[in-house]
Amino acid sequence: MTTITTILITLLTAFLTGCGGSAATAPTAPPPPPPAATPLPSLNLQPALGGYEPQSPTNLIQIPDGRMLVTEQPGRILIFDPTQPENPPADFMDLRDQVSDRGWEEGLLGLALSPDFAQTGHFYVHYSASNPRRSVISRFTANPPRDSADPATELPILQVPQPYPNHNGGQIAFGPDGYLYIALGDGGAGGDPQNNGQDPSTLLGAILRLDVAQAAPQQPYAIPPDNPFAADNPDNQNPNARPEIWAYGLRNPWRFSFDRQTGQLWAGDVGQDRHEEIDLITAGGNYGWNILEGGQCFNPRQNCQTEGTIPPVWQYPLTGGACSVIGGYIYRGAAIPQLSGVYLFADFCHGQIHGLRPNAAEISAQLLTETGLRITSFAQDNNGELYILSQNSGIYLLTPTAP
Repeated sequence: MTTITTILITLLTAFLTGCGGSAATAPTAPPPPPPAATPLPSLNLQPALGGYEPQSPTNLIQIPDGRMLVTEQPGRILIFDPTQPENPPADFMDLRDQVSDRGWEEGLLGLALSPDFAQTGHFYVHYSASNPRRSVISRFTANPPRDSADPATELPILQVPQPYPNHNGGQIAFGPDGYLYIALGDGGAGGDPQNNGQDPSTLLGAILRLDVAQAAPQQPYAIPPDNPFAADNPDNQNPNARPEIWAYGLRNPWRFSFDRQTGQLWAGDVGQDRHEEIDLITAGGNYGWNILEGGQCFNPRQNCQTEGTIPPVWQYPLTGGACSVIGGYIYRGAAIPQLSGVYLFADFCHGQIHGLRPNAAEISAQLLTETGLRITSFAQDNNGELYILSQNSGIYLLTPTAP
């Protein structure tokens, strides 16, 4: 992919013409031009785990006491202390006997801590299983002092049949509302042959929103009453849509995140052949797949009805070695103040990290660093600082480049 680097400077200059008057009247001075947007800083990568390299890491989460959990795609969860990066991580829980990672996009894909993790030890994982092929969302319970968990504590929350081994989505996270959000891809193959993206009667190709506060074997989840397609929602215009759905029309939303300041939900949706996209996810939103890929018609030879779809906030072409967007975070840390409010994202294949200002008059992306890594995910610690996970090199904290 050619470097997507656009200087974020507003090229607007206001000119006012002075009114006619007597010779003694000075013309009105034009107002000063608007201030230029500050260029975004370049970034460095600081190893967070010494020389240890997890096997295909997919998630990194900091628990309340400061220790960190990292998931490996084959099915292990490890725990380590980021203040002691020289010490290798310890085993936290091993799910390799029940996780299927035979497909390139299958495996242990998501991890989320319950909002009351410190009290209950509850956490949730999203993994792929086989016989039959399916996506599984389950709750587990960590043992005091929250340094390990037993697979026997599993409480299945949701199981979704998967027709193909790709486009499983993967991200799970609790929103600021306390509900569990789950990303599922369109089911796989190419071009969405089952048209799941535009079919809200299926859970595929969607982001779900579940109430798991009272999860139990008899009722593992409840439907939040304000879900857009909930039976109790008076604004529901589609009685055939699944009530679990928060938004749909997505191809493979591998990673999403909540802005810890505004609560907005941002997702990177992996494209097919031409475009990768960044979306601002809203309740009931239809993000266009497979009518659209990015903001363009996916198949111009077919009927391309775009009414009611939501265009991406940003898209970039699949050129120059780009292949899959890795959705990131709005930066809210303190270490790099110039990045405050900037959305950071990457691409798996060429390893470039870009930033964009979502509220700029003209949104564009700026290259922040060339990593050369196979970036699988971003992560955010309890202070809002950001990390990247690399399939081929480990875990890194993003730091500013020294002046």
